[in-house]
Amino acid sequence: MMLRRALLGLAALLPLALAGSARAEPIPFDADAFAAAQKAGRPILVEVSAPWCPICKAQKPILARLAQDPRFKDLVIFDIDFDSRKDVLRRFDARMQSTLIAFKGATETGRSVGETQPEWIEGLVEKTL
Repeated sequence: MMLRRALLGLAALLPLALAGSARAEPIPFDADAFAAAQKAGRPILVEVSAPWCPICKAQKPILARLAQDPRFKDLVIFDIDFDSRKDVLRRFDARMQSTLIAFKGATETGRSVGETQPEWIEGLVEKTL
């Protein structure tokens, strides 16, 4: 039983390990990995996106560039699919695609909807530090 719990705990941390090695790529939202990142005090950005959303498409290269910036080396970006994860959207009170929510550990530090100005998105991500 203890081995099973240990394995489940390691499985929950796997997305965080992958996020550290491929920072430019958001990882699909996972409640356990999100909770682990919060508990570890990591900088977190939650990205609500949809493949058909032109604003989301404009945000992605900006987020990829920021994720490569050494200041944000510990940033974890979780992606929530707007079309298929309505349960998670309710948890974050996210009503639209193109929503970005910044966290410093467990504390929400800011959010934006529909923002495509690189300097404004960078300002939001800086709130995670």
